[in-house]
Amino acid sequence: MGVARKFTDVNEAFECIHCGASVRPSVRSCRNHCPECLHSVHLDVFPGDRAAECGGLMIPVRVTYNSRKGYQIVHKCAQCGHESRNVAALEHEEQPDSLEALLKLMQRG
Repeated sequence: MGVARKFTDVNEAFECIHCGASVRPSVRSCRNHCPECLHSVHLDVFPGDRAAECGGLMIPVRVTYNSRKGYQIVHKCAQCGHESRNVAALEHEEQPDSLEALLKLMQRG
């Protein structure tokens, strides 16, 4: 018996609560952070489930690299301290993540 998938596909447009950018859905995956400022919102317990009660601003704190998933943005919730990783949307996107914002984040960490 296999492990249940803990990922719900939610790929919708939204307005960034941090910088106000209009964010379009992702072409390849599910968009969960702003491609301009890289901020997110603490909405999920498992990706896409919208089950988190916090709702705090998820601040990008560093970038890591995973040989299977590529570059990942580590977010930390300003309200509860929860950390999560989100794949950087760099290729095959109509609205890719800002390379400038990613480089600045890499320099900090």
